[in-house]
This record gives sequence, structure tokens and C-alpha cells, in this order.
Amino acid sequence: MTVKKITAAQVARKVIEHKELFILDVRNNDAFEDWKIEGHNFEYLNIPYFELLDGVEDILEKIPTDKEVLVVCAKEGSSLMVAEMLSDAGLDVSYLEGGMKSWSMYLEPIKVGDLTNGGELYQFVRLGKGCLSYMAISEGEAAIIDAVRFTDVFTNFAKEKGVEIKHVFDTHLHADHISGGREIAAQTGAAYYLPPKDAEEVVFEYKPLTDGLTITLGSSNIEVGALYSPGHTIGSTSFVIDSKYLLTGDILFIDSIGRPDLAGLAEDWVGDLRDTLYSRYRELAESLIVLPAHFMVIEELNEDGTVAKHLGELFAENHGLNIEDEAEFRKTVTDNLPPQPNAYQQIRQVNMGKMTPDHEELIEMEIGPNRCAVR
Repeated sequence: MTVKKITAAQVARKVIEHKELFILDVRNNDAFEDWKIEGHNFEYLNIPYFELLDGVEDILEKIPTDKEVLVVCAKEGSSLMVAEMLSDAGLDVSYLEGGMKSWSMYLEPIKVGDLTNGGELYQFVRLGKGCLSYMAISEGEAAIIDAVRFTDVFTNFAKEKGVEIKHVFDTHLHADHISGGREIAAQTGAAYYLPPKDAEEVVFEYKPLTDGLTITLGSSNIEVGALYSPGHTIGSTSFVIDSKYLLTGDILFIDSIGRPDLAGLAEDWVGDLRDTLYSRYRELAESLIVLPAHFMVIEELNEDGTVAKHLGELFAENHGLNIEDEAEFRKTVTDNLPPQPNAYQQIRQVNMGKMTPDHEELIEMEIGPNRCAVR
């Protein structure tokens, strides 16, 4: 029986379409516990590869025959070998091409909605990392917000849509993933914007992303307006697009709020975080659709695969927006911080332009889940 390989793109569709999948993950237990492929209807069995070197006979009864089975490892080699052994034993299985490495890198573009006069807004969902990037397009022009480092995904998408990338923004200096914003701007001639309060140590030229800055796209004047919203970082800036969408960066998520400690200043910035969430955002229309820069768990995805919810719903349901006592808020935020993101200090250095790692080093820096939220 031939062993089939499945791409990260195919797995992504299974996640978005709520398909069933049984995953045999042959990475070490700690790697699996830290980070795995999440799906609404996925089942898992984690058996480290080294336990299967003498054969797969002991696990055959644990592998279903009535479901699609996918074998997963870190980079592909181990899963291919295990899949071949299972195939030789008579099971119909597949393996993930490129392993978790490829899963971490894959982006799925999904249309969020229409903008005035024929414009469109797209969300690029990085399922394996929880990152969310955006492209607003209108009458031949595009703006990109919080692009990850796979720049060809965005430039190719722009070509498919027949639009020119004119503006590239980062809502803040990212610490959990490497930004592709500056490279996209260099490739396309677009302007690259970064909040100046986050950019004091950067070693490259940028345009300051300041409170109240407004750019328009095309002659239809889709407004992309900046709203200073510190707390995750001191420069964090949100965007209101077309008076309809609120892009919150890493300040506000669907089910949680941003962590204030990734520059080592949690005690200093927790007050800014509260002020943004409980004052600045409270002045905005509750009908705005919140589009964050990350999601934490698969349950935050909507039926169409997007991550989006009305601001009014979050005011009602998000625990981080409903802690009236300021001292309790401060304690909740500072006492419930997850582990720091993998290599976050080096990632900050890369995003400042102070480090230029090679391709493999970039991959290693980003491996693992995102950890931008307060638990």
C-alpha cells in the first residue's frame, strides 16, 4: 500500500471545514504537550518515534480503521518511516509533508468582509502559530497589517488580486514571531510604519505610526485610521478600517487580553493595558468587528475559519474586560502570565534589525505556540 503525503494546506482545510482526523504524533511527549496540530474534530495519539523503532505491532489496535489517519513528526522523516511501517501492516495512513515545521509556516487567506465601494478585507490565518495578518484592498491598492515573515504569500496574493501594496504596518514590535513587514515594503516600494515608542532601538528607516494617522486606499477612500492603544507594548497601536473593523494587534483577543511583560515591564505597562481596554476601547462603537493579531485556541475560529467578533460581545463575554477592581486586574494580569515565547528576546532583536539569522535559525526561533495572551 502506498503511503500518501498530505500538505499543511490540506490539513488547514480539514481544520476550517471541521473534518475528522486521527493524528499519530511521533514527537517526544514534551514537544507534543507544548504544541500540536489543533482541530475541532481531531483525535490524537502521541507515541515517541524511538518507542516504535522495533515495530508498530503494539500500537496497531490503537489506530482506527474508520477514520483518516495522519502521522506527524517535527520535520517529516520519522513520520514517513512510521507511516510506511503502518502501511506494511495493512493500515491506510498518510504523513504530513514537512512535519510540524511546515505546519508552523502555513498561512490560509480568508475573506473577512467587504469594504465600501468594492473594497475587501482578508485575514491570513497561520493555524500552526496562531498568528493573524491582514490585507485591505481597494481600487488597485493594498495595505498590509502585521505581516509574518513569509513575504511571498502576501506579494503573490496581491498579484492575484491585481493590487499594488502601498502601505505596510506593524501594530507593535513583535516578540513571538518575525515580522515580514519591512521586507515586503522593501520588495514593493511600499511605506513601512512602526510605532515610534516601540522603535527606539531599531536600526532601519521607518514611517512613524502615530495616534490619529489616517491613510486612504484607492479613490474610494477606505480609511485606515490608527488608534494609540498601549499595554502589550508601550507603542501598541490599533486600527479602525472603514469604520467597521477594529484591528487590535496583541492588546485584545477573542477570549483573553494581551500580556504586558515581553519587554520586561509588566508592572510599568499593566496600567496602560487597563487604560486601553477600559477607557480607550470603551469609547468606540460596540458594533466594530474585532480582528486580533493572534488567536489562542481553535475554539476561537468562526465557522468560516476567521477569527472575529463584535466589540460589544467581547465587552460582555471576555473576562479580561470585566474586572472592575483595578488592583484585582493588576494581580490577574501579572499572576497569570504563560511561559515566555520561544526565543522572544532574539525575535525582538531581529524585528529591530539588529540580528539577521539564516533560514534555519528563523524557523527554530518561531517553533512552538504563540504566548501573547494573559491566561
